[in-house]
Amino acid sequence: MRLLKDLFHLFYPKLCVVCEDNLVENETTICTLCRHDLPLTNFTDYKENKVTQTFYGRILIEKAFSLLFYRKKGSTQKLIHDLKYKGNEEIGVFFGDWLGEILKENNEFATIDYIIPVPLHPKKLRERGYNQVTRFGKTLSKHLEIEYLENYLIRISSTKTQTFKARFERFNNIETKFLLTNPSFFDHKNILLIDDVITTGATLEACAKEFLKSKNCTINILTMGYTE
Repeated sequence: MRLLKDLFHLFYPKLCVVCEDNLVENETTICTLCRHDLPLTNFTDYKENKVTQTFYGRILIEKAFSLLFYRKKGSTQKLIHDLKYKGNEEIGVFFGDWLGEILKENNEFATIDYIIPVPLHPKKLRERGYNQVTRFGKTLSKHLEIEYLENYLIRISSTKTQTFKARFERFNNIETKFLLTNPSFFDHKNILLIDDVITTGATLEACAKEFLKSKNCTINILTMGYTE
């Protein structure tokens, strides 16, 4: 069995998503050198950082965190692009494992009741075949022992991809709408909204506003990347 596995990797080697060099044993998704060079945000205050500041005057966020800075043509952009558009869902697992270990150790989200993903519109989900944050959320769920819930928050309008839109246009995008199917279910609950990248915060703000329909629902946010 070991011989067959070695032969498989000889002809179909696992490559680092960032530099595309061969991964060695015990490396997954990204090589050690590239992982070392990833632009960590190093936010230590979960209540007061650049992510929470994004929502000042817009919506009350209890805590928020992003693991990496997201920069044009940078390594984080490469990882997220492969996750969203090249079907590499293992990147979601990679981020889920990494953040899961951090959050389990620091207990910052220990009081969370549910992990909620930003949903795709059904049409987009059919086209892509998967939500890029599903594997991320399910991996987090295992590490933190917090239930991962889909289908309570749904997207009821479709927009063109945000990737190539100007920042101002994205911020002023009023087309994207969401619906919380059972607001009373989240009464007095502490939720964690997750997404891949936060830029203007408009999408996460729209999602969070749906949860304000619930009584005394506390909102937290977690993303893989944060756009400076």
